[in-house]
Amino acid sequence: MKVRFAGRTVRVRIDDLEADMLLLGKPLELRLDWPGGGWSLRLEPQQSGVQAAGGGALVVGLADSLKTLLDPLQEGVSLEAFGGDLHFRIEKDFRPEHLV
Repeated sequence: MKVRFAGRTVRVRIDDLEADMLLLGKPLELRLDWPGGGWSLRLEPQQSGVQAAGGGALVVGLADSLKTLLDPLQEGVSLEAFGGDLHFRIEKDFRPEHLV
């Protein structure tokens, strides 16, 4: 999973193996810890909504958009959180053999 922060936008790119994990109902997490802090982002396929879990952690529920995200004809999904203050773009980053 690759994560990019820009302004009020979080862009996430997942590969084919990570998409398979989501399809199996398993969450994906990327975290970075440093002394006194850190951040993490977890994609939860069986939850809905976005939650700030404290300590720099965000949990993004994909239950409502997982079908669209995994549709071979879709590049990804866009989500908003916290009254539109934060935007997420979750995209598939598959090798060419996976493209339709």
